[in-house]
Amino acid sequence: MSAIAAENIVAALGVLGAGAMGWRMIASRRAATMSVAGGDSVHAAPPSADALSRMIETLDLVPAAVLVLDAGGRILHAGPGAWELFGDSLGAIVRHPASLSAVLGLRDGDRAEVDMMLDVPIRRAVRGQFRRISIGPGQSVVLATLQDGSERDALERMRTDFVAYASHELRTPLAALTGFIETLRGPAADDPSAQQRFLEVMAGQAGRMQRLLDRLLMLSRVQMIEHRKPRGTVSPAAIVSRVRDEAMPLLEGGPASLAVDLPAGLSDFAGDADQVVQVLLNLIENAIKYGSDERDRAVTIGLRVRQTVPAALMGVVGAGKIHGPGMEGGVRQGIAFTVTDNGPGIEARHLPRLTERFYRVEGSSARRTGTGLGLAIVKHIIDRHDGRLTVESRVGKGTAFTVWFPFGEVVSLKRHETVIDTSCPQPADPG
Repeated sequence: MSAIAAENIVAALGVLGAGAMGWRMIASRRAATMSVAGGDSVHAAPPSADALSRMIETLDLVPAAVLVLDAGGRILHAGPGAWELFGDSLGAIVRHPASLSAVLGLRDGDRAEVDMMLDVPIRRAVRGQFRRISIGPGQSVVLATLQDGSERDALERMRTDFVAYASHELRTPLAALTGFIETLRGPAADDPSAQQRFLEVMAGQAGRMQRLLDRLLMLSRVQMIEHRKPRGTVSPAAIVSRVRDEAMPLLEGGPASLAVDLPAGLSDFAGDADQVVQVLLNLIENAIKYGSDERDRAVTIGLRVRQTVPAALMGVVGAGKIHGPGMEGGVRQGIAFTVTDNGPGIEARHLPRLTERFYRVEGSSARRTGTGLGLAIVKHIIDRHDGRLTVESRVGKGTAFTVWFPFGEVVSLKRHETVIDTSCPQPADPG
């Protein structure tokens, strides 16, 4: 079945469900309803609590993301499917210009379909289907069914990005491999010592390409599920234990050491444990790579865990901080992990761009060349968790990255709550 046909079926289910509960009342007053509804759609009478509540009882049984809006675009009710799929993004969806334009232009019986792209806090592709129905004399509502096309959109973007990024980043190691192969076939064909040197360099270039491909695939996987909120519960102590174990191969045989500060009694938080571990490992790996300078001095890496609020993070960073989505407000408690190093530090002009793909600090004297994707992966994981990322660095003094994860989801409305407000017919935020 095509996507369009499936969407029409979902919309029809919502409309039929609503009509089944209110059909007798609508049929007996059809003429009066149509004459009243012919006026200004935005200023149509609000629905009565009785008619709306009976309709909602049926709509909540529909396995789809269904909203009930008033004629001005204000959310009267969000079904469980809508909360499950979109959560706090519902307000941004109904306020989107395309959505508002469609709703305000509807008259009784009309339907409209629009595609919307949300960029904050994360990129989401949403298709909305709207239909206005009467539920009483001069009373009408708009039924909206929403579909999330974010994964399809992300897949298309990743296909394009992968070709662009891979062709750009793989060009250098491939050129090096090609040059050494030609040399081995020609001038170095009978020189065993030169062959060994060249083969060692070629192995390094092949490893570089493998790391790049691994990171590109990891970034793709992270982006694919970025719009899905994590459902698990994460223990800070368990996370630190895993990080210690998995970071051991990175620390062995080098000048870096890891010191952990983990207070007892920290609360669990909502998150994807594997992704949280990946964030900390990426930060520790960066500290190892970029924490040493030309003297190859010992690198001391710290991992400090504490319970705090985002406002506290704002108070400890300077002008070169990086923010996650929704920094306004920020009263939720959460767990902050801070990874520090005693390396050469990063100049302030680089800090705002650290999470860009393939961005590398100019003139870096890293122990190993990175892919430029580690912090981009960190950013997407933190966005999925509604977290925060800050960085503080002083040249010659070291760098501190702090990632903060909230304890739980905060929503603007109680789930399944019906709101009827006749005093404000204009579109409003559901909060």
